[in-house]
Amino acid sequence: MRIFVTGASGYIGSAVVPELLQAGHQVVGLARSDASADAVAATGAEVRRGDMTDLDLLAAAAAEADAVVHLAFDHATVFAGRFPDAAATDLSVIRAFGDALVGTGKILVGIGIRRTGDAQRDAAFAANPRSIVTAAMEEYTERGVHTVFMAIPSATHSSRDKHGFIPQMIRIARERGVSGYVGDGANRWPAGHVLDVARLYRLALDKAPAGEQLFAAAEEGVAVRDVAEAIGRHLDVPVVSVPAEKAAEHFAGFPFAAMDITMPNAATRELLGWEPQELGLIADIDAGHYFVAGE
Repeated sequence: MRIFVTGASGYIGSAVVPELLQAGHQVVGLARSDASADAVAATGAEVRRGDMTDLDLLAAAAAEADAVVHLAFDHATVFAGRFPDAAATDLSVIRAFGDALVGTGKILVGIGIRRTGDAQRDAAFAANPRSIVTAAMEEYTERGVHTVFMAIPSATHSSRDKHGFIPQMIRIARERGVSGYVGDGANRWPAGHVLDVARLYRLALDKAPAGEQLFAAAEEGVAVRDVAEAIGRHLDVPVVSVPAEKAAEHFAGFPFAAMDITMPNAATRELLGWEPQELGLIADIDAGHYFVAGE
């Protein structure tokens, strides 16, 4: 297949693109800068210059492809406290792709979690500003687009992880001199190694039915206290409980410390024959690469 990938030089994209190329697919990667273009070209993929604001370019690239894998997202805007703005931009992108693919049966793989029918769980997902993007993708499922919904684990880890949940927790622990967790630390984050996530993308393109919800978490939920304790061991700092009322101050710039979500993966594994092969989250933290000077 000819596959158009946004975020091709990003953290997840730089794992997905080689996985797709190795499987024999032709990959076209979106690149907004010379550095990104060089990184995409180095993998052997074709480069399409542009950014997420050029909706006409995105629509044309989608129309020329057999499948679209949409990975790009404005995380900087999210961490600046403007999550709804980032979600609104992403919605425009999904609509550009969807409109270009209506009635074609071509594949559009986007990030999101569909409604489950569980009122409490659906309410939690609806509170996420990005839910508007998932809702739009659901509309396109009914309009002849082969949509696939990919839920990416909160802690997508590896030796190349520089800005995700674990680096943020390490940064805060260094700044505060303690490795903290909120309350009793029993809240959980789903986790998965980026290479296992990349393998799931390949399987999704090959075998996932239209409208399918996939969960890319190799570990359905890891207690945040366990994460904090692993970080404390490596930084040799105390591990402490942070009261909920002080969490916003302690974890300033990282609003996810108290997040509690799990991702059941049994159905995804069975459907696609996906078997994660890489280290689990705590083992990957204990491998030490997150703490190397300059990393």
